[in-house]
Amino acid sequence: MNAPYDKIARQYQRSKTLPFRQYIEWYTYKKLLGDVSGLSVLDLACGDGFYSRRIMERGAGRVVGVDISRVMIEHARKKNQAAQGPIEYIQGDVLDQKNYGDFDLVVASYLLNYARTPEQMSDMCRTIAINLKPGGRFVSINNNPDQSPASFIFCRKYGFTKTISEPLQNGTAIRYEFHRGGQEFRIDNYYLSRQIHEQAFEKNGLNDFRWINIEVDPEGVRRFGYDYWRDFLMYEPIIGIWSRK
Repeated sequence: MNAPYDKIARQYQRSKTLPFRQYIEWYTYKKLLGDVSGLSVLDLACGDGFYSRRIMERGAGRVVGVDISRVMIEHARKKNQAAQGPIEYIQGDVLDQKNYGDFDLVVASYLLNYARTPEQMSDMCRTIAINLKPGGRFVSINNNPDQSPASFIFCRKYGFTKTISEPLQNGTAIRYEFHRGGQEFRIDNYYLSRQIHEQAFEKNGLNDFRWINIEVDPEGVRRFGYDYWRDFLMYEPIIGIWSRK
């Protein structure tokens, strides 16, 4: 894997202020996480530590963040001083299948959608598995492989769009374009079917796999109105994932 975030780190950080990040992404993520009090947590593809810090603030006993981008890790370490507890950040590639320790919980936001092939998906799942204690959980927010390309355009009002340049099939690049404050940046993700996800998890001993539908925070409904969120909830550009070792 390369590190495209080295060049767009600051723009990506600003995208975290988009309303859907707080009122759908984080709201759903919190439900997936559950009570993390005292748990050891590994955050794969942690970026600048945005969720690593939030997980620590929710009472985790230990948090380790791993990301392939040197620049993102530098940002994460600089922000670590403001976190309510020490977080260790490591530059590393999830595809390397490295053991960082035995963790109660492994998390990842937008990691699996970087797998271009079933083999890469399996390698990512292997990394998850070797870092989980028996009975430990994996949770993720990820691109929804079941979103129809015909609905990609409806994401624009939420600050981003998805596009493809060829028919959607395993390995097809999905280009995300984010629009925030007049600045744009692009990220390429890749499509792999639900079946390929599920097979990779099963192959690596990650069981009880579940797709979790997104939800909107009632505070977001009060602030923006339900109609604002209707397309996001109808077409679900993102989705939750839950599994256990």
